Amino acid sequence: MNNSGKSRARILATSGLLGAISIVLGITPLGFIPVPTAAGHATIMHVPAILGGLLEGPVVGAFVGFIFGLHSFLRAGSPLFADPMVAILPRILIGVFAYLSFRWTKSVALSAAVGTLTNTVGVLGIAVAKGYLTLPVAAGIALTHGLPEVIVAMVLTALIYKGIKKRR
Repeated sequence: MNNSGKSRARILATSGLLGAISIVLGITPLGFIPVPTAAGHATIMHVPAILGGLLEGPVVGAFVGFIFGLHSFLRAGSPLFADPMVAILPRILIGVFAYLSFRWTKSVALSAAVGTLTNTVGVLGIAVAKGYLTLPVAAGIALTHGLPEVIVAMVLTALIYKGIKKRR
């Protein structure tokens, strides 16, 4: 197999693996952590989308993010996530923005923060723009969920990325 064939096989395998992890996180309590706020849960489901962007580029990151968004949409317990603009669109952009950040900074941790903030700001920004949440409620969610999610994503992404790159 030539190098481009190996690359295509690796991209396909990575997409499948991260997509499968997203599905498992989506159908188990591992991906969505219930909390008593307007959002209803905090999440680590964005981490596979970030890894997809960092490891294989924006298309894989967008694909894995789409799986995350689709899970949010399909299991929507509130009108907020029953709206595909809120549930899906920002999630597609997680891996794309993480990839762009990584290309520019070469920092895995910073790129994980960018991907996480893409999710948080995207979801909450659209929710406010469409009238699902008020700005003060969205700001409260951003502080109570966003900051912990950024920290967790930075640590998990850096550890997983390092482990994967070491084996390649």
